[in-house]
Amino acid sequence: MSARPADLKTERSPAASSRVKPWGRWGLRFSAFGYLGLMIILPLSAIIERGLKDGLSMFWAEIASPIAFAALKLTLLTAVAATAINVLMGTLTAYVLVRYEFPGRGLLNGLVDMPFAIPTLVTGVMLVVLYGPQGTLGALLEAEGIQVIFATPGIVLALLLVTYPFVVRAVQPVLMEMKRDQEEAAYTLGASKWVTFYRIVLPTISPAIVTGALLTFARAIGEFGSIVVVAGNIPGRTLTAPVHVFGQIESENVRGASAVSILLLALSFTMMLSIDWMQRRKTRGGR
Repeated sequence: MSARPADLKTERSPAASSRVKPWGRWGLRFSAFGYLGLMIILPLSAIIERGLKDGLSMFWAEIASPIAFAALKLTLLTAVAATAINVLMGTLTAYVLVRYEFPGRGLLNGLVDMPFAIPTLVTGVMLVVLYGPQGTLGALLEAEGIQVIFATPGIVLALLLVTYPFVVRAVQPVLMEMKRDQEEAAYTLGASKWVTFYRIVLPTISPAIVTGALLTFARAIGEFGSIVVVAGNIPGRTLTAPVHVFGQIESENVRGASAVSILLLALSFTMMLSIDWMQRRKTRGGR
């Protein structure tokens, strides 16, 4: 039978379909890139231009000033300390959540994500109430000569709390996907649980641990909300780089704030590039 005219009108060849509305495909691309440029590239360009406007000598002078340098040093030291502790405890938490059955495991798994939901300012207030001189625990510690709030330990505690989920959530999926055949074979051959973990489990989850560590460090060097509450912000002692940037903005020293911000951005961007490179390498290796 011959095709009806209505059928001929509705049928289109693949070539004709591919030529329909080319603006739709490119429109989506331009929308995505335009939004990316507006939200990220444009602000980055503005801060880089302002920080380097007066030349590299003034840029380095702002960073090398005693207060800024001490703030950057404290930020890096506390970020490294928090990252090291959370790598250990985050890996341990992920292992317990995946490998053990116990009452309250679902509750513990949900509590891991609480730092994502709690505003960082609230985190700082919680720590002040708990470890401050007016609190019972804080008073006991100060009686022993240990000052937490308005000192470096308070900064580390705040960073530990706000960055805790990163390593856990990076390691947990890898552990869930691991097959336990090799572990069971190691147990059969007489290997202890520690040797089995060190020789079999750890090499498998190490890329995820490194990813979580980089995310933790990148988050820690930019933390502001909780730090501004617990640190006391004493220049040269408890003033961190993000709080220093805020102070420079309040003092109308935009160049100084931009210079320190550029350095922090460079560190964070390096961490993100490292994570992306590791993930792409892992994807290629799994093929």
